[in-house]
Amino acid sequence: MATDSEIFINFMHALAGLYAWEIIISFHFDWAVLTGKKQFRWPLALYFAGRYLFLFALIGILIAVDTVFKSNCSVLHVFNQFAVEAAIGLASINLALRTNALWSHNKWITGLTVLIVVGHWSLILQGVVQTATWIPSVGCAIVELDTTILAATFVYAMCFNFVMLCLTAYKLAQSQRCTSASGLHNKLFRIIFSDGLVYFIFAFLANLLAAILMILDLNLFMSIFFNVPAATISTVVASRAVRRSHNANLGVPEVCISEPRSATSLNPHPAQGGIPARMPTAIRVEVRRLT
Repeated sequence: MATDSEIFINFMHALAGLYAWEIIISFHFDWAVLTGKKQFRWPLALYFAGRYLFLFALIGILIAVDTVFKSNCSVLHVFNQFAVEAAIGLASINLALRTNALWSHNKWITGLTVLIVVGHWSLILQGVVQTATWIPSVGCAIVELDTTILAATFVYAMCFNFVMLCLTAYKLAQSQRCTSASGLHNKLFRIIFSDGLVYFIFAFLANLLAAILMILDLNLFMSIFFNVPAATISTVVASRAVRRSHNANLGVPEVCISEPRSATSLNPHPAQGGIPARMPTAIRVEVRRLT
């Protein structure tokens, strides 16, 4: 148990350093939005909430594992756990918004997303199920942990990401039937592929590993060992997806060209000379913007 505790503490420091570096190398985007150099759209509110809530969660975790002064460990751990789970929930929403935009905000897809989000947050808001206390010469220590709701929360997040992954993959496969001028559709496809499919897969696998460890319930530390890494991966990939979609002007015209059809099937009297008349090619232009 002592070895597991030491590994856990060192791992938290490594994750905090990794996430701090992610914040530093991407802060120029945040600053551009805050100073008005980049247009603010409402999904960016969720981006900022998830990104910086998780930063404060990591700061709280470092305080919990490093502090040598007596503190209110129970309140600190409640905040840390809620912030970590909320960051995962916000990351799932940020990724789901890309899927909804890809579906042009179809009312059925939007309704499904809203229902899934409500269910997810009903678990998050009741997921604070650990008790911590101050132990002299040790610091804040978790003395009781119920992993049932925690595991359900991560399994739910995993299923949420999987549903959005399937919807994104289906829509991308469907959109390949369209062509566009100057290869713009290929650019759109590459951006959505990296932001949608690949990022969804990373988030899905991160939550899967966390759920497996909690279900196995090997010991107190191993049960929550991958919770913070799962939140780190989910938050990073979701934030990068939002930034890439915002930076790339995706108001790309898609030109879908239908195959020309012979008029003989519509007109029982063929044209003179025995040459069947052909209907003009139908062209449909759609402009899809990811917001």
